[in-house]
Amino acid sequence: MKKFVSVLIIVLFIFTNRINVFAAGAEQLDLKSEGAVLLDSDTGAVLFAKNANDKMYPASLTKIATAIYAIDMGNLESIVTVSHNAVSQDGTRVYLNEGEQVPLKKLIQGMLINSGNDAAVAIAEHIDGTVEHFAENLNMYLKAKIGINNTHFTNPNGLFDENHYTTAMDLALITNYAIKNPVFAEIFGTKVLEWKGQSWETRLLTHHRMLKGELPFPGVTGGKTGYTSESKQTLATTADNGKMRLTVVVLKSELKNDKYNDTALLLDYGFNTYQHAIIKKGEIFKADNNYFYPENDTLITESVKGCIKKINNDGKLSIEDQDGQLIQSIQLKYKEPQKLKTVPTKKKEPKEHKQQLFQINVLLGIMIIASAGALIVFRNKRTRKYKSLS
Repeated sequence: MKKFVSVLIIVLFIFTNRINVFAAGAEQLDLKSEGAVLLDSDTGAVLFAKNANDKMYPASLTKIATAIYAIDMGNLESIVTVSHNAVSQDGTRVYLNEGEQVPLKKLIQGMLINSGNDAAVAIAEHIDGTVEHFAENLNMYLKAKIGINNTHFTNPNGLFDENHYTTAMDLALITNYAIKNPVFAEIFGTKVLEWKGQSWETRLLTHHRMLKGELPFPGVTGGKTGYTSESKQTLATTADNGKMRLTVVVLKSELKNDKYNDTALLLDYGFNTYQHAIIKKGEIFKADNNYFYPENDTLITESVKGCIKKINNDGKLSIEDQDGQLIQSIQLKYKEPQKLKTVPTKKKEPKEHKQQLFQINVLLGIMIIASAGALIVFRNKRTRKYKSLS
């Protein structure tokens, strides 16, 4: 496990030929949450950001990172033996018993759907031995695999610690990475799960009120809630309207309804303001005397009012809205200049030289004809001479 994480940290995430993300934020939305980020889930373009890189406390949104790390690094069918430390956790739990044996996937479900703090610690200890080693490896994993730099976690469940922090941007990137995994996406979008443990048999219901349907919003596909008195209200949400998929993270809302209202506002803004388009493979973009092109069909995010494409001398294509606000940027590939094939041409003879050649050819022709005539006359004379002698 440690060797794998070490390799990951050496091979840092490289965004070659990937779409870079930029905070649009041209239209200021009246959000109550102190931090917020709206992403296009498919292109990675940042469609709105508020205090996106400010250090904040995530509360149980930490469990999104714990879940994708456990899915990537663990065996979902492995059996976890629950420790005394795990069952001693404060806050929301799935009421595990010490010594209880539970499949890893079931613990991830209990952690994400019911926000079980005991399940989170049981996962951490199973993957890396101790919570401390887990946190260390998780931080390296997030940096190496996702490329985030402003996050430091000290535990797997998000219980408050002043050294346990992240940003709205980092959490949005973590969530957006996680939903690409089908196992995570399935659990993240689960509304109801029958739960049968040694000490607790119940029906788990997601705590996310939009996903549950208590605050209906069309197209919500997944979500996770969070709260501590220090972090305030936190929320991560994904949605799909059939044309676009969006990821929203809001942090530090004072009231529970504020985080839902802000999320709905951001989703409406994203779906109503942006759309997808495709830059075709091989399409040429010229910057001065240099030419650039995408190696494959490339999905982009643009304003519904249209977009402006600008290319610089390094081959970076900027997608802007009609107001000149940058939406995203794509690195294109340089097109090598083609060497023109030269076909040898016959040297044109001077006109006078051609005339001379023509005259010579005519004279030679006359001479050949005259010689042939003389030869015929000579032969005829000899023939008559031979006949007279006979």
